[in-house]
Amino acid sequence: MKINTFKLSLFILTVLTVFISCEDDDLPTITFVEEDRTEQQMKDSDSIIDYLSTHYYNSSFFETGTDHKYTDIIITELQAGEDVPEGSTLLMDAVETHTTEFLEVDYEYYILRINQGAGEAPKFTDLVRVRYEGSSVEDGEVFDSRITPLDLTLVGNGFNTFGTIRAWQLVMPSFNTSTGFSIDNGVVNYNNFGLGVMFVPSGLAYFSGITTGSSYDNLIFKFEMLQYETVDDDGDGIPSYAEDLDANLSVFDDDSDEDEAPNFIDLDDDDDDVSTFNELEQTIYTVDTNMGESEPTLDDNEYEYSRSTDAGIITITTVKALDTDGNGVLDYLDDEVTINYNETSS
Repeated sequence: MKINTFKLSLFILTVLTVFISCEDDDLPTITFVEEDRTEQQMKDSDSIIDYLSTHYYNSSFFETGTDHKYTDIIITELQAGEDVPEGSTLLMDAVETHTTEFLEVDYEYYILRINQGAGEAPKFTDLVRVRYEGSSVEDGEVFDSRITPLDLTLVGNGFNTFGTIRAWQLVMPSFNTSTGFSIDNGVVNYNNFGLGVMFVPSGLAYFSGITTGSSYDNLIFKFEMLQYETVDDDGDGIPSYAEDLDANLSVFDDDSDEDEAPNFIDLDDDDDDVSTFNELEQTIYTVDTNMGESEPTLDDNEYEYSRSTDAGIITITTVKALDTDGNGVLDYLDDEVTINYNETSS
């Protein structure tokens, strides 16, 4: 027997219409209202200060030995009527208090600096190699940890990197990396790296998000700062950190040519049809370490673009931003200057 497809279709449409109409009428509308950041910060601040005032860490453990790990840091709650044990220090007596403005709100965050590290410090847009453990101030629950070194880009570019929370962009550049590493039986051991703990309010973390399992979670990160790499997101020769023209620790609001592409992901920052890279002057340095030669000290607005090493000879190529007309605007940001330093004359 054949089915009348028209009548069947009409029947199904009628049933769906009735079902959808009933569903819309019966289900309540749920509207999510995010907490006010200023009000939430006040709550977060009280919570973190209470935690720091009621917890201590094993401070004497770090007085001897070297290259301690984040797993060596033990934080313990002080019981009612208990004194801080000998060899331990109340967190409130040991942390540094820092302030910052973010999204028009004033925040406080805290750093327990156990070892500064003896290498170099990354910038807020760089890639860092770290080991860490993240937990909640409220319940101590560990929501993330990396015992094996992990590479993270502090600021994402929206294309192939996603970035970290604001707190990491603030804290990580205040520590130095290791001075080097050795490999023993296949295990990499880093030397004299930065080691610390950060205590951060939800507004500098995930705020209303539930990445940690709950919203408005104040967080603790124990971490090791191992290595870093300078990031140039658009490959134009200007490191991403240097594209923060107003020095507000954000590269998203610097858009010199107002084309809706921030400078750090814009190949032609002034939209003068000469790429940023071509508006930079290149210099090649050759350093013979066999002869005890030292690497050059770079000028202002001069950045390392590439390097290679062969038999102890280091070749470094740099790019330098110039202001040829002396008007206080660097050529690559000045649409009135269209000099192409890489153009070859025939």
